[in-house]
Amino acid sequence: MAIKEFKMPEIAESVHEGEIGKILVKEGDYVKREQPLLEVLTDKVNTELPSPYEGYVIKILVKEGDIVTVGTPLLIVGDSINETVEKKEIALNDSEKLEVKRPLAAPAVRKLARELGIDLNLVRGTGPSGRITRSDVLNYVSKKEEIVEKVEVKEVREIRKEELEEVIPIRGIRRKIAEHLRLSKDRAVHTLHVDEIDMTEVVKLREKLKRITEKQNIKLTYLPFIIKAVATTLKKHPYFNAIVDDEKNEIVLKKYYNIGVAVDTPDGLIVPVVKNVDKKSIIEIAREIQELSEKAREGKLTLEDLQDGTFSITNVGSIGGLFAFPVIDYPRVAILGTHKIRKVPIVNEKDEIVIRDIMYVSLSFDHRVVDGAEAARFTRTLSTILENPDIFILEAI
Repeated sequence: MAIKEFKMPEIAESVHEGEIGKILVKEGDYVKREQPLLEVLTDKVNTELPSPYEGYVIKILVKEGDIVTVGTPLLIVGDSINETVEKKEIALNDSEKLEVKRPLAAPAVRKLARELGIDLNLVRGTGPSGRITRSDVLNYVSKKEEIVEKVEVKEVREIRKEELEEVIPIRGIRRKIAEHLRLSKDRAVHTLHVDEIDMTEVVKLREKLKRITEKQNIKLTYLPFIIKAVATTLKKHPYFNAIVDDEKNEIVLKKYYNIGVAVDTPDGLIVPVVKNVDKKSIIEIAREIQELSEKAREGKLTLEDLQDGTFSITNVGSIGGLFAFPVIDYPRVAILGTHKIRKVPIVNEKDEIVIRDIMYVSLSFDHRVVDGAEAARFTRTLSTILENPDIFILEAI
């Protein structure tokens, strides 16, 4: 019989390992060529691995949650079902040998045992044919836990600490997020600079443009304006548009502007990348953000969607909060947190109290690369652009 191993393939040049997600077949299944066998999570992207063979699944060599490297055998496929059937019979015999006899007890006695946290397998029954009685359970409790002999069936027992806890394995995208954030904290010297920006003119401009975007089924948020302004700011402050190569001890300045946008998904925070934002209009950026966000929430992002970012933005303004300390998406040098736009009374240059739309921004940066003074200049440049959008943004709509 021809037996063939299906090994972990090289999904992309930079991907050397992955985490086993859902296993889509079971032993004994007949599979066709190109039929998905299992899912592998690599760099926050789920990839279905198709079968290169046709035949029966003889043996599955991995389990969900395993971390495997390229070349690791995942399962065995054969062209005969004989071995599979034999394996099933052996497994059935093993399960019959391991079967545990259920102790004899009336439903009311079982309920009492559950309320008291007693395993009936540990209680010796004195009733007919070894049946466990209510007295047997109470006697067991009295001897082992030294509580009062008379216990009412409906008495509330003390709840164990473990029963109020839920254990959730760190797997899948959450594991990747944890590993990446730990690496960022270990390598980058995180520093925070907070500033405020008058968004009044952007708010007005967005209201005008919404009439255009609604006809195109595009949801226009403030984020495209911020992204466009960030691209212009990065050109004036190039050390923020960079990565750190710790192995070579080098800072790599990027001459292109790919902005990673944090998206909140059911599986955790994912950062797809909007490419070449300096060359795109506000509406084009809005459309791309919408498409990437939908793909992220549906688990349909590709590795290309997540790669080659040069700067990151995390926008929590729609949720709330004053400001935060975002974690840098290492090896990038900085990340900008944008927050809720609030109406605030401001004293203008004429000593008049006016109401303006104010937004806090939180700039996290790697102090190994950028000094605090340059961070302050960065947010002041960004503020100037957003406070005068007609000058810097309107031509790019």
